[in-house]
Amino acid sequence: MLSFFRVNAPYQIVSYIVLLVLLQAPFYLSPPPLLVPELSWMLIGEKMGQGFMIYRDVWDNISPLSAVVYWIVDELFGRSPAAHRTLANLLILLQALYFNYISNERQLFTERNYVPGVLYLLFANVSFDCSTLSPVLMATTFVLLAFGTIIKQIQREGATDEVFELGFYLSVSTLFYLPFGFFSIWAIVSLILYSGTNFRQYALGAFGFLFPIGLTLLFFFFRNTLDDLARNLMGSISSTFQYRLSDFQTVINTFAVAFGLGVLGFLQTINYPRFVNYQTRCQQIMIFWLLTTLLTIGFMSYLAPLQFVIFIAPFAFFAVNFFMLIKRRWVAELMFLGVFFWILFIHYRGFLTPTQPNTLPELTVKESVLPAQIQQQKIVVLGQDEGEYKNNYPATAYLNWELARYDFERLDSYESVISIYNNFTADPPTYVIDKASLMPKLFVRLPALAKRYRATQWKGIYQRI
Repeated sequence: MLSFFRVNAPYQIVSYIVLLVLLQAPFYLSPPPLLVPELSWMLIGEKMGQGFMIYRDVWDNISPLSAVVYWIVDELFGRSPAAHRTLANLLILLQALYFNYISNERQLFTERNYVPGVLYLLFANVSFDCSTLSPVLMATTFVLLAFGTIIKQIQREGATDEVFELGFYLSVSTLFYLPFGFFSIWAIVSLILYSGTNFRQYALGAFGFLFPIGLTLLFFFFRNTLDDLARNLMGSISSTFQYRLSDFQTVINTFAVAFGLGVLGFLQTINYPRFVNYQTRCQQIMIFWLLTTLLTIGFMSYLAPLQFVIFIAPFAFFAVNFFMLIKRRWVAELMFLGVFFWILFIHYRGFLTPTQPNTLPELTVKESVLPAQIQQQKIVVLGQDEGEYKNNYPATAYLNWELARYDFERLDSYESVISIYNNFTADPPTYVIDKASLMPKLFVRLPALAKRYRATQWKGIYQRI
C-alpha cells in the first residue's frame, strides 16, 4: 500500500477520498456519542441564528470566526451532528491535499509522492472526535497556509511582500481559536533565522496580522460589546484550568502511534546526511511548530484528542521521513500496513461492538438527564451542563457556566443582580435547572423574579408561571 501512494500521479486524489470514506464510514453507520463541546457549538449557532449576539447575548469563550461558522452551519443544516462531521471531513481532506501539495511543490522531502497527505489523513482519524468541526480544526487550516507561505520565503532565499499573507493567515487562525496567536512568535522566529526579511516586510507582516483583528474589534466596538468581548473571550486567557491525569492519558494513548512514528522519523531525519540546507531549515521550522503547540496546552479549557489536531502536521511531517528513509522497502511496507489496519481496527471495533465504554465519558452528553416532560422547552442550566440542552433550547445568555459564574457567584453585587434580571427578561426560560442551588438566594435578591417562577415536584427545577 505504501508503494501505491509513492506513485506521484493526480489520480491519488481519488485514493484520498476513498480512504477517507473508508475511515469515516463507521461514524455514519453508527454515529459516535455527541460531545458536550459539540452540543455547545450547535447551540451557539442556533442562538446567533435567532438574532442573539455572541458575547453580549450568548456568553461563551469561543473565538468570533468559529461562532460565525456555527451560525452559518445552523442556518443551512440546523442542529445536525452529521452536517458538522461532514464539513469537518471535507476540511481534513483539503488540509491533507494542501499538506501534500506543499510537500511536493516546495520539495520538503527526498522524493515527490502522496505519502505526506495519506499520513495526515490517517493521523487525523486516530480518534472519532478529531473529525468534529472544532475551532482547533478550522484554525489549523490557516496555520498550514501560513507554513506554506513561510517555506516559500525560505525557498526564494529572501522574503517578499507575501509576508502580508503570512500575517493575515495567522490572524484568521487566531480569530478561529485564540491560543493560536502564539504562532505569530513561530512565524517571527522562522523569518528571523531563515529569511532575509527587512523592517518594512516585518511591518507589512504585522499589519497583515493586526488588520483582521482590528476589523473584528471595530465591529464589536460599534455594537457596543467590547466589554463583553473582553470578559468572555479575553478573560478566558487568564483562567486557570485544572486537568486530570486520566485526561492526559487519553490523549497520549490516542496519539501514541502518530507520536511514535514522528519521533522515529525525527531520529531518521537527524541521522540522514543528504538533505539539502533548505530541507534542513524546513525541518527546524516544523520543530518550532511542535514547540509552539505545547504553549497552547495551558490555555485549553478541557483536554481531548480534538484539541490536539494541530499536532498532526508535525507528526506526519517526520513520519514521512521515517517511511521514506527505511532502506528495506518491504519493512516500510509492512509497518505502513500495520498503522493503517490498526487505525481501521479501532474505528470498526467501535462500530461492531457499540457497547464498549466511551473513551471520553466526561465530555459525553448524558442521556435522559431531565424528566420526560421537559423536552423541546426553553431552559437555562445553573451549573455544569451535562446534556440538558440536547432536546431543549437554551434561554438567557448563560450558556457557558464557567462564565455565568461571574454573575451568579456575585449575588451581593447590584450590577450582577441587574444583569441576571435583564437576561431573564430579554430571553425568559420556561424551566430553570438549578444544579448549583442558587435560585432561593436569587429569589431573595430579585422578588420580581420570584413571582414569575415556582418550584416543581422535581428537585432543583423551577417552572415559569
